[in-house]
Amino acid sequence: MTPKAGTSVLVYDVGGSHVAAAVCHPDSYRLGPVLSAPHPDEPTSDAFISVVHSLGIRASAGLEPVAGAELAFPGPFDFAAGVSHMKHKLPYLFGVNLRQEIAARFGWQPAQVRFLHDSAAFLLGEIGAGAARGVQRAVGITLGTGIGSAFAVDGRVVTEGNGVPPGGEIWDLPYEGGIVEDAVSTRGIRASYERRTGHAREVAELAKAVTVDPAAAESFAEFGYHLGVALRGALAVFAPEVIVLGGGISRSPGLFLPTAQRELGALGAELRVSALLDDAPLVGAGVEWFNSLQRSSPQPISEAAHSSAD
Repeated sequence: MTPKAGTSVLVYDVGGSHVAAAVCHPDSYRLGPVLSAPHPDEPTSDAFISVVHSLGIRASAGLEPVAGAELAFPGPFDFAAGVSHMKHKLPYLFGVNLRQEIAARFGWQPAQVRFLHDSAAFLLGEIGAGAARGVQRAVGITLGTGIGSAFAVDGRVVTEGNGVPPGGEIWDLPYEGGIVEDAVSTRGIRASYERRTGHAREVAELAKAVTVDPAAAESFAEFGYHLGVALRGALAVFAPEVIVLGGGISRSPGLFLPTAQRELGALGAELRVSALLDDAPLVGAGVEWFNSLQRSSPQPISEAAHSSAD
């Protein structure tokens, strides 16, 4: 079965602890109610597929039949084949042909189930209906336990080309004797605070304490410095117009964004915080689905930036 243009699609965002799902409609990539469920207690692929199926049935209840499903997944993952290569996250999915298994559960043809990288989905969502609409050259950065990245030109994610690091990944680029992710992540903020005080605290606690704890404020400012410097080096050749920030740390932009923007300096890119927040990967999955129908020879997006971020 070939999916028809103009038909809604189920979209999923598979995170480290839960799965979110909604129906995405072709009119302006509008989402229906977003449902979520934790990963199954039983660590099996069959139990995971049951969660995916249940969410899809509930999300699409009372609507016209959907054309299929597009799932945003973390890497490493063979997005064309629908096979996970993850061993450290969701190890019970390793090597499973999720395209075949999910299609069978819904009673679909395998072509009705597609996958893309969650970093690509985040950026595509912001391009389609968020902070990067109308931008020719954009980069998406997700900030959390790691740093995820994706690059786009004219509305399509690219993983190679002038100024694009291998696979679109910046997390493991060399930076100050280590790699970018050492400094630009939650562990970078925690390490900065512990170095100043000798105490370990979670980043969420530090964000709440900045008005009464100078070391917390300094740790976020240092994070902003490293973010700006690292992005200036990693993106200089690609020269994006806009860099969209997502992930948990981006929820506290006032603590680091001014410093990061200043350190970007001559790069000339504008840092913007995600307009869609948690919905961005869901919208992005819809964007990729509907865009693929318009391409003369639809090809799944190749793997975009992988990081250790959830």
